[in-house]
Amino acid sequence: MLPEQWKKIQDVCDKLSKVTYENLTKIIRLESTGSSTAAQKLDDSFQNDVDAWMGGGTCFSMTWHLYQVFRDMGLNPRLVMGHKRKEKNIHCALILPDSESSNTFSTSNILPTSNFLHPTEYLFDPGYLIFDPLPIPLPPPSGTGSAFFPLVPNTVRLNRPTMDSMALWTGGAGAPMKLRFEYPVEGVSVEEFKQHWNESFYREMMTYPVLNRLDRERGVQYYYQKGNLVTRDANGSRIEKIEESARVETLSRVFDLKPELIERAISILQK
Repeated sequence: MLPEQWKKIQDVCDKLSKVTYENLTKIIRLESTGSSTAAQKLDDSFQNDVDAWMGGGTCFSMTWHLYQVFRDMGLNPRLVMGHKRKEKNIHCALILPDSESSNTFSTSNILPTSNFLHPTEYLFDPGYLIFDPLPIPLPPPSGTGSAFFPLVPNTVRLNRPTMDSMALWTGGAGAPMKLRFEYPVEGVSVEEFKQHWNESFYREMMTYPVLNRLDRERGVQYYYQKGNLVTRDANGSRIEKIEESARVETLSRVFDLKPELIERAISILQK
């Protein structure tokens, strides 16, 4: 990758890291339009400017944003779907090959190095609040099959048992690593990606608020679901029950969202 390309990629990821993951705007758009297809067109699908987003996005909108930006840069990203146990295609991410690494040659015999056959690829998973490009390991015998990343507050491990599959594991302070998603690395077409995006509007998680935000500078993650606010940092996790009377004010402050956005989404869910 050219240095100026890496600089732009890092700038895009840094800007995206300040976006709150939330399904509130998704709930509002579905209720306003009556169908996932119409709601998707109001979603971040066709808005490449993060500042134009209403408040944030889910894994689909953030991944699609990166996909558009990278394509505009002349790169060739792949959209990949994530599976969790028996649940298929419930998450998504993006894999970006480093085109420059495929042009690396051995100085001794003018033959391609192993990078020519297997150019370095990077995982981007903004929907899981991973805003750092993670080099994907090669499976044995070409590589180690595993790579560890000491991110804060969540450490990450990528396991690559075969060329076709990869698994994402994360852990926190003093906590064991947990398997989060498995990805077929071949990727899916834009049409299939958007089909899974449409289906996501009707999943169980759309029946309650889900909010997730990472403060990269302080190394703190905030996660809210089903009335509980989890704060995670280098010292571990703390769970706080948010009373209904304080819900709008607390969520607005912690997740940097407008109170009226939260109120509107909650009113839709309570119908």
